[in-house]
Amino acid sequence: MSEQLIDLEETATHTGPKGVINDWRRFKLESMDQENLNPAKRELLRQMSSPSKAKDTSRANLNRKMSVQEYELLKEEDEGCLKSYRKRCMQEMHDKLSFGPKFEGVYDLDSGEAFLEVIEKEHHSTVVVVHIYKNGIKGCEALNSCLDCLATEYPTVKFCRIDAVASGAAERFSDEYLPTLLVYKAGELLGNFLSCTQHLNEEFFATDVEGFLNSYGLLPEKELPQMEDDEENDIE
Repeated sequence: MSEQLIDLEETATHTGPKGVINDWRRFKLESMDQENLNPAKRELLRQMSSPSKAKDTSRANLNRKMSVQEYELLKEEDEGCLKSYRKRCMQEMHDKLSFGPKFEGVYDLDSGEAFLEVIEKEHHSTVVVVHIYKNGIKGCEALNSCLDCLATEYPTVKFCRIDAVASGAAERFSDEYLPTLLVYKAGELLGNFLSCTQHLNEEFFATDVEGFLNSYGLLPEKELPQMEDDEENDIE
């Protein structure tokens, strides 16, 4: 086999391609079964992932090369490790990009003042979905249940509901216009859906309401699930 060489020059973590390579190798070392790992392989991977900690801290050592034979020794686990590493990086990136408050459940508003406050004072990045309902009106109860489900799927969206009478605008939201969904962001009305269930089937579910809101681009990207080892079967 030819003397192909792979440069392992030390770089800062997450800085440039080589920094990323060193970072996933550190991740690989941490995630491997240390008890059952071949000692020679464990030591080699340790040196690869922490070149700056080697006894020889000279520039030559930091720019050391790894032979193809050494690379072949390690690459057999790379596919599975890279999948796990990719998932971790995606989660980290998602966490960094996820800003603004998070919410739990659907918020019940008891007055027109509370309604105005949630619209005007919420974080500028937060989408606010308000369900205006009235007990006994067809579709209102089902829509409330759907929003309960969606609130768990979209924690960065603030889902609220308010009785039409309590809102102080019962004359505007008469029974024929209920249930109504209003969608706001940064105080601006993005969606105004009077008698919104007319756009849904007779029997509808949370996924139907989700699809309806998404058809207007009103919901953000859904939260990523926590990392799971659900790709293990694909690796084997």
